[in-house]
Amino acid sequence: MKNIKTIQLGQNGPFVSKLGLGCMRMSSIWGGATPDEAEAIATIHEALDSGINFLNTGDFYGAGHNEMLIGKAIKGRRDDAFISVKFGAIFHNGQWLGMDLRPIAIKNFINYSLTRLGIETIDLYQPSRMNDSVPVEDIIGTVADLVQEGKVRYIGVSEITADQLRKANDIHPISALEIGYSLADRQIESDLLPAAKELGIGVVAFANTAEGLLTGAMKAPLAANDYQNHFSRFQGENLIHNLEKVEVLKQLASDKGFTPTQLAIAWVNEQGDHIMPLVSMSRRSRLPENIAAMNIVFTPEEMNSLNTTFATGAILGGTYLQR
Repeated sequence: MKNIKTIQLGQNGPFVSKLGLGCMRMSSIWGGATPDEAEAIATIHEALDSGINFLNTGDFYGAGHNEMLIGKAIKGRRDDAFISVKFGAIFHNGQWLGMDLRPIAIKNFINYSLTRLGIETIDLYQPSRMNDSVPVEDIIGTVADLVQEGKVRYIGVSEITADQLRKANDIHPISALEIGYSLADRQIESDLLPAAKELGIGVVAFANTAEGLLTGAMKAPLAANDYQNHFSRFQGENLIHNLEKVEVLKQLASDKGFTPTQLAIAWVNEQGDHIMPLVSMSRRSRLPENIAAMNIVFTPEEMNSLNTTFATGAILGGTYLQR
């Protein structure tokens, strides 16, 4: 890697960039306008040139658009990219309908993904969320069969409990756990993170800014048409309380000469050598600041201040991550 440190996913897994590129925002997910495709592809190219090789997508992002976009971007550069794909979420007209984790569906999903990406093997393949509709053994066992077929290299999981993680890893070695994690969302520290560390599983941490809360740009109240109004974290007194906490982050960022977003990413990065911040980007202009965040160092006093201010439960209300 050129400017980026590496992380190993799993005890015997691959080494990839410690900063991951989330590609979701490069497609229309909730029915909005499609972002600039040329700029999105240029962003992927520049990320690869900078040493960021972990590209994260879902087969349901933009109803397959995201995978096709990545396929265009990596054409002729397949060996430069490590592609992580989530499957199982069912959408219609931008509305989430539920999950389909049946083995027959997984075998169908993978072939569509391979075709859209224009590749023969997906590097990391994972259910986007576990539910009780299909036994973990059947889900992971099916993906393990795809490994044997050469269609998948490594298996990951996402939004899962510690018990499910252990069970999945007993069936087939799990290389990565993708989960929401930030200063504002620390619930996984009690059991899921320790389980992943014990099992030697890499953690791909998304939502580092807690849906925008930690960017320092949010003001109360939100605009009436802001989609974040659906989440209790951003409503009424909860938002006022939460933004008071964010002021501590903003002040520290100002003192250190960085942005609150950079500090939010840096905090996640500092939580362990086995943890990768996964940052969504759709514009090249954001790459330098996010890469720079990976080199931020906190003093013990600064880290203590952040951990005290944002202790588990300090942020009121939830987001879709807690549904």
